[in-house]
Amino acid sequence: MDSKNRRDFLKKGAFFGTSLLAASALGAVPAGCSGAADKENNNSGNGKGSGKPKTRTLGSGAHSMEVSALGLGCMGMSYHRSFIPDKQAMITLIRRAADLGVNLFDTAEAYGPFTNQELVGEAIEPIRKDILIATKFGFKEGKPEIGLDSRPESIRKAVEHALKSLRTDYIDLLYQHRIDPNVPIEDVAGTVKDLIAEGKVKHFGMSERDFSQTENGIELIRKAHAVQPVTALQSEYSTMTRQPEKEVLNLCEELGIGFVPYSPLSRGLISGYINERTKYNPTNDNRISLPRYTPEIIIANWPIIDILKEFGDHRGLTVAQVALAWLLAQKPFIVPVPGTTKLAHLQENMWSADYEFTADELKVLTDDLSAVEIRGERYTTGYPTTK
Repeated sequence: MDSKNRRDFLKKGAFFGTSLLAASALGAVPAGCSGAADKENNNSGNGKGSGKPKTRTLGSGAHSMEVSALGLGCMGMSYHRSFIPDKQAMITLIRRAADLGVNLFDTAEAYGPFTNQELVGEAIEPIRKDILIATKFGFKEGKPEIGLDSRPESIRKAVEHALKSLRTDYIDLLYQHRIDPNVPIEDVAGTVKDLIAEGKVKHFGMSERDFSQTENGIELIRKAHAVQPVTALQSEYSTMTRQPEKEVLNLCEELGIGFVPYSPLSRGLISGYINERTKYNPTNDNRISLPRYTPEIIIANWPIIDILKEFGDHRGLTVAQVALAWLLAQKPFIVPVPGTTKLAHLQENMWSADYEFTADELKVLTDDLSAVEIRGERYTTGYPTTK
């Protein structure tokens, strides 16, 4: 069976399986506010059992991108997640993701550095025209531990290296990985604007741990957007990390910018896949240095998982599916990029887009989640982490 026929076969099988799941596990649940949000976004394939992957839009007007409802975070396939899976298995996973309807793949020069871009580049080369690549610049030599660097000449160097690593002649979505206080944001946006004019980049994005806590973060987004319209912001957002709700999502709505939550399952914690007994490889895992992943804090925050599990148990959903469906229900322009190294988890995550909350369900679940006081800081102060 050739590559095209193999992809067509997998697509049909995946969509048939999704339809069966929707008819059995989800069919008795009435449509609610999440589905309404999708419909407002003019998405295709939003009806249950429609057989088409759901899509959403990042950005607006000429600077918009139609993307799958969930993207795929590729970082953990080679970086920062303790083990490094077999390379060929990850190439297969990325290609299977495309077969199943994922079209947004997220990487960065800092993941390695460079090795994750190279992995993604090899995987997507045969299917490049069918997918969208998001990558990032912003660290000296691609290494967060050395420091920030968003000088125009460094951006251009990073892009040229990324094009080579990704085996492509254009990048669909180019993020500034972290705001560099030493470089005017107008210079950063202007450089990306020039790269867009040259055809090397299609869209501009900005990534940060927490824009609302970054000095002048909201103002800097506005300034960048005035020079080169921003298609997407990326920051951590999950049922356990809800800082973007305070200012950032309102700004996205005002300016017509999409929002891409990274770590939407809190680096595996929200899925229940890791717990207080999990061991991390100190040479290849940032979680060992993050306060929320200490045993006592994991236990203290476990009520979040209990709430998600209780909700999912009655509706045929896993903890991860409830967490992702909840994110999707917040705004129609939200597109999470959960990472995984396992095909079963990939399919599980994708099926979360099929769930439609009723208004009452969403309110009760959100109120229950909000009642839990989250313990532990997200990062150690000054820690140069990428995700």
